[in-house]
Amino acid sequence: MKKRYKLLIASIIIFIGLVAIFEMLVIIDPPHIQDESILKNKRTRISNNIYKFEDSWLKKNKYGLWEMYVSGGPFEIGAKNGILTKELQEYQESVFVESIREIIPSDFYLNFLKYFIAWFNRDIDKHIPLEYQKEIYGVSKNASDEFSFIAPNYHRMLNYHAAHDIGHTIQNMNLVACTAFGVRNSLSEDSTLLIGRNMDFSSGDKFAKNKIISFYKPKDGYKFVYVTWAGLIGVISGMNDQGLTISLNAAKSEIPTTAKTPVSILAREILQYASTIEEAYKIAQQYETFVAESFFISSAKDNNMAIIEKTNDKIALYYSGKDRIISTNHYQSDTFKNRILTIENIKESDSQYRWNRVEELLNKKKKHNVQSFVNILRNQKGKNGKNIGMGNEKAMNQLIAHHSVVFKPEQLQMWVSVGPYQLGEYLCYNLNTVFSDTLDILKPIYNRNLTIEKDPFIDSQEFKNYKLYKQQTKIIFNAIDKDSLQSFNNEYIQNYIQLNPEFYYTYYTVGEYYRNINDNKTALKYYNIALDKEIPRKANAELIQEKIKLIK
Repeated sequence: MKKRYKLLIASIIIFIGLVAIFEMLVIIDPPHIQDESILKNKRTRISNNIYKFEDSWLKKNKYGLWEMYVSGGPFEIGAKNGILTKELQEYQESVFVESIREIIPSDFYLNFLKYFIAWFNRDIDKHIPLEYQKEIYGVSKNASDEFSFIAPNYHRMLNYHAAHDIGHTIQNMNLVACTAFGVRNSLSEDSTLLIGRNMDFSSGDKFAKNKIISFYKPKDGYKFVYVTWAGLIGVISGMNDQGLTISLNAAKSEIPTTAKTPVSILAREILQYASTIEEAYKIAQQYETFVAESFFISSAKDNNMAIIEKTNDKIALYYSGKDRIISTNHYQSDTFKNRILTIENIKESDSQYRWNRVEELLNKKKKHNVQSFVNILRNQKGKNGKNIGMGNEKAMNQLIAHHSVVFKPEQLQMWVSVGPYQLGEYLCYNLNTVFSDTLDILKPIYNRNLTIEKDPFIDSQEFKNYKLYKQQTKIIFNAIDKDSLQSFNNEYIQNYIQLNPEFYYTYYTVGEYYRNINDNKTALKYYNIALDKEIPRKANAELIQEKIKLIK
């Protein structure tokens, strides 16, 4: 008995020791800041949804978009950001944690994931420039302590900047399967650069609720604007005052074995310090990144567009050689186009289909303007105008976009979509206007005369059907997952199908329901209908085929 007792005590001591060692290894010390006195100051509420802090401000416009201006050195600009967006940060983090819990409801697996990421990213600070460490630290000083059970505030904020990359790490998922394209010269109505971009992000509608259009005037580098959410200083879509734009498009990646530079941080450095494509490329060459990524660059100085294609260990600069360029989620340069992962990605994903669809839509018009680009970004049809169902990943408009943007770099204009998705108005921001000393923040800072009207689809019965379709899909899968054997009569099922009758997933969902109530004959019928529809990925079709094999 004594031996067992001693063994138990020894085991507990060893366990505590291992936990202590783990904590020492993975908890990252924040950067040293000489003067943190700015944190003692308070923000001022000017009016409803308008806040000011020293020379910086945050406001919510009548369309529901947040607009923010911050200036200063790295820690100062981060602290101002964090103070102004304190409540938005807390909301964003709660939604992020909630979405993870929906995917991984098990506390055991959540804890495993937490410690895996902490260990994997234990050296992430070594791959983030000190300037951005200081800025993230400034933001984290106003992060909520409610989530300290995950990790200390600064540690969490660092890791959140790698969330996009970690999606690849865990499952090689394209969580951000975006589309971007641009024209110039002969294909542009006024001959100047025109860039369109959908940022299709699948973290749910709640996550996209509080978008922020952030205008930055850093102590070093160029002034810039980017579309973001509270807590993220990395860039996904942005433009600087030199007329250089950047947007990120994920690519199929080899699984990394250790932390590297998050792609949004690299994009941020490019936006802040590059004014030409060549300067952007030189910055990109200096970093090793977590995952494979395409950085879509346009430059007013160059009057050109290019794609920086980057993997864990190689890099290439791709020019189309034409007055238009298209980027989806596969590589096009000679360096990468014949690699195995690129070939697999083209065969197995919807990337090439979307690329072809963009080309098809661009060819429908001889010269393009902002409105024609918005029309393409909103398009829900498949190739040749085929109805492929609402929410299909093969469409330009997958009805999941976090944001959609159109840039006119030479005019320093940027149109940003109002939610939901790209269905609301596109508001035009001019960097010269916003960074002007005479800007009146009590008035709209976007150009009301250049607003692109909302998509009529937003007020249609079809969109009401789609929202109901999403709700009912969740209800059916909840019934299946909880094994509640909830009964849905034939009328309910037929009404559900009519909400989105051309989408393959509608029939897959119905097939899953019937298979789980052991009506295999009916399940088989709906699985086969699903296979006859336009399915975005090879893996989706293979999953249905596996279900059919299970039945047979």
